[in-house]
Amino acid sequence: MYFASDNWAGAHPAIARSLTEAADGYAKAYGTSDLDKKVEHTFNEIFEREVAVFFVGTGTAANSLALASYNRPGGQVFCHAEAHVNVDECNAPEFFATGSKLVPIEGARGKMPAEALAAAIGRFSPDNVHGGQPVGVTVTQATEAGTVYELDEIAAIADVAHEKKLPLHMDGARFANALVTLGATPAEMTWKRGVDILSFGGTKNGCWCAEALVLFDPARAREMHYLRKRSAQLFSKSRFIAAQFDAYFRDGLWLELARHANAMAAALAAGLTQARSARLAWPTGSNEVFAILRNTTLKALRDKGAALYDWPAPAEIKATMAEDETMVRLVTSFATRPEDVERFLSLCD
Repeated sequence: MYFASDNWAGAHPAIARSLTEAADGYAKAYGTSDLDKKVEHTFNEIFEREVAVFFVGTGTAANSLALASYNRPGGQVFCHAEAHVNVDECNAPEFFATGSKLVPIEGARGKMPAEALAAAIGRFSPDNVHGGQPVGVTVTQATEAGTVYELDEIAAIADVAHEKKLPLHMDGARFANALVTLGATPAEMTWKRGVDILSFGGTKNGCWCAEALVLFDPARAREMHYLRKRSAQLFSKSRFIAAQFDAYFRDGLWLELARHANAMAAALAAGLTQARSARLAWPTGSNEVFAILRNTTLKALRDKGAALYDWPAPAEIKATMAEDETMVRLVTSFATRPEDVERFLSLCD
């Protein structure tokens, strides 16, 4: 019953085999191998246009380099208050951007409202040098609350950003999970809705260590080459990242894995709505489920080997909780088994 994080899951067998195959023989280094080029072409096909792709090792690196690529002196980057870049990346975005600042914006269930974004940007006057200058906007898809931005919500945020001539970045650590929820194409969920740069994650969805920066304007690629090198993210044997993506995309495996993870989350959510000692905090839209458990139930689950994290409850949820209740986060993955979901739910009755 491993529901602590999709990062806990291993690598899918097809991806592991691809890594083994790539280990044989010689290949050009620093992203110039035939396999690197093949996977870059696959990204073009997936996004239905020419894109610039940069492999990196972590989602934090992808996010930080994306935001750094648009930074200017006094830079202010707007994000949701619970965004990974704001809460879980140890100030890496500000560090790599050499002095930018994140401006957190509140919003229910992990989503940043376009209206709140417009108001936040509006507080920065071009005539006030003391306040700094807006340089970018970032959204997380799927969100840290397990919800998913609808396509029109992405477009509305992009409209606000672009009206102020600001680029829109998408943190897609769980990109595939959001994509299958919406039933959209990668193009429809990104550049067709105004996204300028994407952190494309594979690690949480069956890869070993595979993240990529996708620039929808290849003309900006020159600066990114230098930024990636300076940040120590230019891997000499990058074919091992390419090998993971090669297997990940083959025959739609990446979408299959995301559908399974989402289905397991949906099963968890459905069961929790019927449980006597647990309940959903809010509906989920991806592979993260937030629930409220009685403390005795939570202890029993952990005693039986369940792995899950306590989670801070928003004020409006906390107001509905009893003293003997705790809010938790449950994350499913490509490796989650139906029998583990069933066992978990049986312990909530």
